[in-house]
Amino acid sequence: MKKKDLTPTQKLEQELLYQPKAAADAAPEAAEAAQEFCKGYMEFLNEGKTEREATAWCEQLLLQKGYQPFCPGTNYPAGFKVYMVNRGKNILAATIGSQPIEQGFHLNIAHIDSPRLDLKPMPLYEDGELALLKTHYYGGIRKYQWAAIPLALHGVFCRPGGETVRFSVGEDEGDPVFCVTDLLPHLGAEQGDRKLNDGLKGEELNILVGGTPIPDEEAKERVKLFTMQLLHEKYGIVEKDFIRAEIEAVPAFKARDIGFDRSMIGAYGHDDRVDGYAALMAEVECKAPHYTTVCVLADKEEVGSDGVTGLQGDFTFHFLRQLCAGQNADWITAFRASKCLSADVAAAFDPTFASAYEKRNSAFLGKGITVIKYTGARGKSGTNDAPAELVSYLVDILDENKVVWQTGELGKVDQGGGGTVAKFVANRNIDTIDIGVPVLSMHAPFEVVSKNDVYMAYRAFKAFNEALR
Repeated sequence: MKKKDLTPTQKLEQELLYQPKAAADAAPEAAEAAQEFCKGYMEFLNEGKTEREATAWCEQLLLQKGYQPFCPGTNYPAGFKVYMVNRGKNILAATIGSQPIEQGFHLNIAHIDSPRLDLKPMPLYEDGELALLKTHYYGGIRKYQWAAIPLALHGVFCRPGGETVRFSVGEDEGDPVFCVTDLLPHLGAEQGDRKLNDGLKGEELNILVGGTPIPDEEAKERVKLFTMQLLHEKYGIVEKDFIRAEIEAVPAFKARDIGFDRSMIGAYGHDDRVDGYAALMAEVECKAPHYTTVCVLADKEEVGSDGVTGLQGDFTFHFLRQLCAGQNADWITAFRASKCLSADVAAAFDPTFASAYEKRNSAFLGKGITVIKYTGARGKSGTNDAPAELVSYLVDILDENKVVWQTGELGKVDQGGGGTVAKFVANRNIDTIDIGVPVLSMHAPFEVVSKNDVYMAYRAFKAFNEALR
């Protein structure tokens, strides 16, 4: 049948109005590649549920791909690949460009920490003839979501003398799991009167870990003692060693396909390992960039980016300055000429809770990676607001490389808000813009992303790395 010609009005609409398309319509040929790309991503999610584990996984990949440990003071040739691990919790990887470093870096910066429950320094106690662990939640969680789900324990113990013992319990098929209990509805009238945010309070996020007493009826805290005996036999630790440990409780379930069409992924930790993985894959595949590319996978974003492994610290900028020193380049000039994609997730429009969003300026699952000019809270407080020139530069690259993209904000203006690492990079006089994969149920133990969006994120970072201007 002959295709009907467009009317003058339809032509005008097509020419003048903007309506982002779903990736399935705009790039149907990419669907198979997206499915394949996300197999590796789901493996990464399952293997790297903490920032330490994600860093270790990334380091092994970089070594397999020919990256060499960074040596300060070295003048690396174009195409050379180097990496650096910072305190076991974040990692930086770079490919040296053909242009002098004073022409600027192309930076892709994401974070690999996620909201979770951390154990307190003295967590183990007994009550009601049960052994439990006290926790202090990490990042912005909705506390009620962490009850009555299977949890795994991941972390490290540091023994006297400095030896670090890594462990993970709850991930393998034969492992036990743990949980935060909740009150039964028959006795929950008082709890039901609480506001939703207080459905479970911070001091009620206690993890059930044991119920067997030590055989000696004369012993005190028999269940706690038996639990501690099991830990001592397995890991050689005593209770005091909890003080010098880092132990995180995370959901025990694996990443899974969602939907009859398998178009989405449900998992813990999409925020922000989804952008971290996509950025790292783009970096790994970078061969001969025009500008020196740097991928940074940071820690502590969920709690403000403070500390020696957060972006408010200097580890990234020391690395960049040392790369400059190797070429005898002025780092101030290099920073001023650099461009950065602050890669962090966007809030996807949720039709069930539509009133929280302003639909015209929301990101949607399946419409590609989201370009976010600014974040922050009411009145753009605490944001890096990217200049129009940088937005134009980025969307030109995306369009030229047929990357499906959209734009969006974090809900209605007065609804709330949030921030990313963008402002900490921009404060160093580096042009920075936010970009990321839209997520449903952000910060929940089980978040949802579109496979097409994940793949378009990878395509976006790759196009940015390969840019010639």
